[in-house]
Amino acid sequence: MIRARCEVLSSRPAGAYQSVTLVAPEIAERVRPGQFVEVAMPDGRAYFLRRPFFVHQASRRGGWAGTVELIVDRHGPGSSWLAETHAHEFVDLIGPCGNGFGIPRPTNCLLFGVGCGASPLYFLAEELRSRGKRVDMVVSASGQNRLLKPIEGKRLAHSITIVTDDGSVGERADALEVLERVMNASRSQVVYAVGPREVVRGAAEMCRSRKIPAQVAVEELMACGLGMCMTCTVPVIAARGGNVLMARACVEGPVFNASRVLWDRWLGAPGGAAPEPSPDEIAEPVP
Repeated sequence: MIRARCEVLSSRPAGAYQSVTLVAPEIAERVRPGQFVEVAMPDGRAYFLRRPFFVHQASRRGGWAGTVELIVDRHGPGSSWLAETHAHEFVDLIGPCGNGFGIPRPTNCLLFGVGCGASPLYFLAEELRSRGKRVDMVVSASGQNRLLKPIEGKRLAHSITIVTDDGSVGERADALEVLERVMNASRSQVVYAVGPREVVRGAAEMCRSRKIPAQVAVEELMACGLGMCMTCTVPVIAARGGNVLMARACVEGPVFNASRVLWDRWLGAPGGAAPEPSPDEIAEPVP
């Protein structure tokens, strides 16, 4: 990882979100889709911890070379502060952090994102297209202003299906039902999903029932973002041996093989509360 003092190149609205582009050539050169950066906050008790943000785009060549773009959804003082930065201010970054998406051998790739969670999928779509893969997208949000760059999605994907809860644009339908329909129509061979936990869980279970490989980028609370505090653990089955391990979303994740995540142990039975992890699980991270 690299720590860098990065100049804000631009900050502009993107629907309900704010798109912040930073000059970070070393990070832009190394980052992969699905990885994130940790942004330092100004002094003050409300800003004690760094905030994690998926990298939405990284430009390595052309007029915007050496930049990374973040999509900021104003949830609290930290994200609001970053959204209100202006060009030529400076931001302290650590990155790229975590593990990104894997590039598959199969050709037909389906990308599923909900709200601001779709942020890393556009970077992924560009990478997949550059490698000759077919890219189809399903993008869902509560309403039109919460959709992330649908026109950009049309440019990147062979097909894009838009779903909104209020029907203000695209289809008014259950996002998972639409995902299943598009999966059939596009003959998807691998699925990538990002968004709220329960929606991503539904996508993962759908893929498992169909024996379609899936990768999910989980949204988990991160205190340190560097793997030291163990607050963002996700129970997973080890690739070898079948043991249950507590993987840190900020280090071993945020992207996981969906079939290895123990969803019931992590989130509880559908509609129920998540069980408390045992002391042994808390104490044993993935090596």
